Amino acid sequence: MESKSYNPFLFAQKQFDNAADLLELNDATREFLRTPMREFHFTIPVRMDDGTKKIFKAFRIVHNDARGPAKGGIRFHPMETVDIIRAMSMWMTWKTSVADIPLGGSKGGVICDPHHLSMYEQEQISRGWVRQIIGNIGPHIDIPAPEMMTNSQHMIWMLDEFEKITGVKSPGAFTGKPISLGGSFGRKEASGYGVMITIREALKELNIKPMNTVASFQGFGNVAQHAIDLYQKMGGITKCVSFWDNEDQKSYTVCKKNGIKLKELQKITDTFGGINKEKAHELGYEILDGDAWLEQEVDILVPAAIENQLTEDNVGKIHSKVKIIAEGANGPTTPDADEILNKTNILILPDFLTNAGGVICSYFEQVQNNMNYYWSKDEILSKLDEKMSTAYAAVSDFAKENSLNMRQAAYVISVDRVVQACRMRGWI
Repeated sequence: MESKSYNPFLFAQKQFDNAADLLELNDATREFLRTPMREFHFTIPVRMDDGTKKIFKAFRIVHNDARGPAKGGIRFHPMETVDIIRAMSMWMTWKTSVADIPLGGSKGGVICDPHHLSMYEQEQISRGWVRQIIGNIGPHIDIPAPEMMTNSQHMIWMLDEFEKITGVKSPGAFTGKPISLGGSFGRKEASGYGVMITIREALKELNIKPMNTVASFQGFGNVAQHAIDLYQKMGGITKCVSFWDNEDQKSYTVCKKNGIKLKELQKITDTFGGINKEKAHELGYEILDGDAWLEQEVDILVPAAIENQLTEDNVGKIHSKVKIIAEGANGPTTPDADEILNKTNILILPDFLTNAGGVICSYFEQVQNNMNYYWSKDEILSKLDEKMSTAYAAVSDFAKENSLNMRQAAYVISVDRVVQACRMRGWI
């Protein structure tokens, strides 16, 4: 059930409204961009391993595709809601726009828990999802990608089903595929590396060297692990990481005063980012409650798990030493919390700028698929660095020139680009 106090779509709309006020948009433009252009709600019947039939609810929502084919991941999550997908699709529109890549924004999801599904059952859900939406996805319409609890295996099942039905080889119809089947080098690292590239650029402006900083991360999935990897290569120390324990159905934080060892923790982590608490304790890690990551005496906080994590109820726990909050997750900070944080000296790096690395590399994958020529990993990571650095500089410069915070500046730039595309097409 959706919480009455937390509706991500209402939050996404409120963020858009703030940008619309700054841009002085007319009523028709506001109405057009406050809601998705297309929504698909459907069910997927699956024969389970025990022979029973189970029905899974699923969605695909396109917020806007004025700047190019829609782009957005597919989430498998037991608590998925249509309003989460609506919000994510809107954020994807702004994300592709602020990164200045020729794509729109969409998002998909299936209400299911992969923790309790066999690989065969997950395959049937993946193929069933494609069968239900086949006429409204494709390399020139809407390109899905992996997201929370989905990966390259799910994407190749989906691509295979898409190609079976259409009878055409279309590697660009899905991104986040295995490298051996049209995937791109760097795609796995892209989101996490993009987060850290953004932090690196922010630290330059603050005249702080990465090796003189300490960070705390929420989440230990793909984004956080690769962000920590690049951060440690830059000389930074990661003091804590939090994770979700599926067995206990609650979150925990593991800490080491002199810094975690990434490869050591990865060896005792499952595919969903859950860390084995007992083994971590044996390795000398302190096991704390789930909110402890937020309360640490560190320079940088990186919420890289799920939405609605920094709220008006807990931002007061943030240590006075914190200089940067880099949103690696989508929508981790509520508008009420944002208002409180904007009265502090903490630099907030907004989600759709900070975590744009994933969609940038997905775009690179699509480009490579379309021309059937593939770049090396070094080329891709170099292009990613250039794209992320350019986007950060544009937002930062605009913020300073117009006396805005980073979130406001990112929204104004991205919304304005979409508005101009819609106007030129004659939609508004």
